[in-house]
Amino acid sequence: MIHAFEYRGTYLVLDVESGAVHEVDKPSYDVISAVERGNAVNALPYSHSLIQEIMDEIEELRKEGVFDSPAPKAPYADASFSPIKSMCLNVAHDCNLRCAYCFAETGEFHGGRMLMPIETAKAALDMLVQRSGTRYHLEVDLFGGEPLMNWEVVKGIVAYGRELEQKHNKHINFTITTNGLALDDEKIDYINREMFNVVISIDGRREVHDALRVTPNRKGSYDTIVPKAQKLVSLRGDGEHYIRGTYTADNLDFTEDVKALHELGFEQISIEPVVLKPDEPHAINDSNVDRAIEEYDTLLDYVLDQKKEGKPFNFFHFHVDLDNAPCLAKRALGCGAGVEYVAVAPNGEVYPCHQFVGDKDFLLGNVLEKDENGDVPLREDIRQRFASCNIFTKEKCSKCWAKYFCSGGCAANAHKLNGSITEPPDVSCKLLKKRTEIAIGMATVKERE
Repeated sequence: MIHAFEYRGTYLVLDVESGAVHEVDKPSYDVISAVERGNAVNALPYSHSLIQEIMDEIEELRKEGVFDSPAPKAPYADASFSPIKSMCLNVAHDCNLRCAYCFAETGEFHGGRMLMPIETAKAALDMLVQRSGTRYHLEVDLFGGEPLMNWEVVKGIVAYGRELEQKHNKHINFTITTNGLALDDEKIDYINREMFNVVISIDGRREVHDALRVTPNRKGSYDTIVPKAQKLVSLRGDGEHYIRGTYTADNLDFTEDVKALHELGFEQISIEPVVLKPDEPHAINDSNVDRAIEEYDTLLDYVLDQKKEGKPFNFFHFHVDLDNAPCLAKRALGCGAGVEYVAVAPNGEVYPCHQFVGDKDFLLGNVLEKDENGDVPLREDIRQRFASCNIFTKEKCSKCWAKYFCSGGCAANAHKLNGSITEPPDVSCKLLKKRTEIAIGMATVKERE
């Protein structure tokens, strides 16, 4: 399988299975594009001899195995043999904001507001270590709701994690995802010292952020959050972090939001499309997705202009490593939800990921309920469903050129929008493909330069 596309006047062809990217001239691009789309090459404005020459070159490259490589055999995924290496701890099913687009019902996750007790958190970490097998590096994301609302437990989780590291010869990378509203000097110092990564949610411009990310009394939160986020990032140095925003149908000019974040001094930025059902307010849907796709070109112009001016920054979705891609199994399975990755609710319930929390159809077990051996039993049938949900088993994904870059997309989003973890939503796919073309183009031209 191949995919031909243009990146700022450069004609590129991706060999999907090998990951190789070829730069070609305009006639070759047109011929390859016609072949990819099933169009007649004879209709192209080139001589028959030139078209035939290009076709012969393509065939020769195919024979050499460097163009249109065959698909590999699908790796067999057996969840029962897969260690769990990462965990999301929903330390707070409560939040100090009431964001209009929140997937978690402003922190309630389809249930009452509650905070995770330290005993539940410790039981969750015990299960993670027990089920991690020989894996040394583990990951724990402290999530919510708003995790800073359960601050003493956050610190207790990290302290207990450090004990487990010593006891079991493990290393745990802690990440915290926060709206930043409750940050203070003590929390900033602790987070910068103990957290491998921190994600702070800011949607960009003040008016965009304050329109949807409001406090319970409907007040805007921008002016409170931004100075705290700036202080945390300035003190963090080279430590991993991201400022993560969400764009909706209300701000399809989201380049302006990236620009606003960059002008505030942030250099690690991610702006994500909102995930809502098509008929919900603020949704990205068939009526506006083309406008969102166009905006990525505008954003690319801004990213490159800032680089030329000596003010570079990293936009998360415009980065891809063409030389050091993950192994086939990882690219097939993606985030590993339900297999290598699970989420734990404050009451101890275990789910495939944080977006499934509260959906009893996906309840895997409970960290507080152990068998006679002291182990936490999990629903292996559900885990196997997720292990079998990959780019080789999804018909739509198996025929898609972007499959190794998105790994089949988000299972939770597919379930929310299409009612099945195996049916990626078209709108999400369109946006992903556009971002991927830009990322590949940037990486290829950068290597050439």
